[in-house]
Amino acid sequence: MGQKYLSSSKLRFATRAIHIGQDPEATTGAVTVPIYQTSTYAQRAPGVHKGYDYSRTDNPTRTALQTALASLEEAKYGLAFSSGMGAATTAMLQFKHGDHVISSRDVYGGTYRLFKRVLENFGMRFSFVETSSLSEIERAATPRTRLVWIESPTNPLLRIADIRGVAKIAHRHRALCLVDNTFASPYFQRPLTLGADLVLHSTTKYIGGHADIVGGAICVNDRALYERLKYLQNAVGATPSPFDCFLTLRGIKTLALRMREHEKNATRIAAFLKQHPRVRRVYYPGLSDDPGHELAAAQMDGFSGMVSFEVKGGLAEARRIVSRLKVFKIAESLGGVESLVELPAIMTHASIPKAQRKKAGLDDGLIRLSAGIEDIEDLVADLEYALRQRG
Repeated sequence: MGQKYLSSSKLRFATRAIHIGQDPEATTGAVTVPIYQTSTYAQRAPGVHKGYDYSRTDNPTRTALQTALASLEEAKYGLAFSSGMGAATTAMLQFKHGDHVISSRDVYGGTYRLFKRVLENFGMRFSFVETSSLSEIERAATPRTRLVWIESPTNPLLRIADIRGVAKIAHRHRALCLVDNTFASPYFQRPLTLGADLVLHSTTKYIGGHADIVGGAICVNDRALYERLKYLQNAVGATPSPFDCFLTLRGIKTLALRMREHEKNATRIAAFLKQHPRVRRVYYPGLSDDPGHELAAAQMDGFSGMVSFEVKGGLAEARRIVSRLKVFKIAESLGGVESLVELPAIMTHASIPKAQRKKAGLDDGLIRLSAGIEDIEDLVADLEYALRQRG
């Protein structure tokens, strides 16, 4: 009964994160997946090898990571990349001149930059809409629409999209649905089970979890789509190093533990900020009165660790507040064990024109927090001090 009971389909998330794709190494029995730090592999004869010929194409450490990632996203196939933007670029190379893409209006600044300042130069066309509204997506669709790209929760306003509903619209128009799942992580949300065709991550964030790697991932169920993406990845070379794959696997082992702590701390922080007189608005889907709360509760297993809030006084006051924080560090990125704070208008989303930011509802005084796993009393005390009036 043991083998059947312990099949990968029966194991729960935290167990899969530690074991799937990570069997002891066959030769020595090493429990940790080795770093196969090699660029090429000896062949028995020309074209005859043991599944690996060149590390841009495949590497055993990367294979272990890809197997683990696919398992966590409940996918058949996973691909690891050198960065989240490497994954995003490779996903977009499926499309061509004249193709149309619908994207979340409230989207990561690097994604917006890729779409508007790079891919539009090659003749692709983009519509940025409020993807929490299915009717807006439907109205934006054209006969040339090939992809609906959504973040849920979005970066940085944490808006929630109905993934199942978005996927149905995309498929009705013979388009693909891609979900950037970076903010939720596969611990809290698995978009492929809701009908999405591709799920994308910046593994730099929650999956890596320790602010010491840069990486990306795409997971899919369709074999033809997987083969196409794998071909494109090999062709353009957006592949991670064996060492980065090793570190990402290390991070994955504690993903379940960390995500529970991130969410617990974010929930307390959101509640504290909501009652503070100097805070104008809090964005966190875990709050019962958040516009996306009901949908998030239905399609997610939790609300993750990101909190955004607007302060009275705009950008100048936001600058003053974040400069007073001590435990929270001013830095781009998110999802690590340490708590981070940033101002999207002048940091992660500065590449988006001010008019477009305003249209998306991204106020200059918005502060984005990544709640780490420090003691919550220290984090709240840090925010309380930073929000005090001058003097």
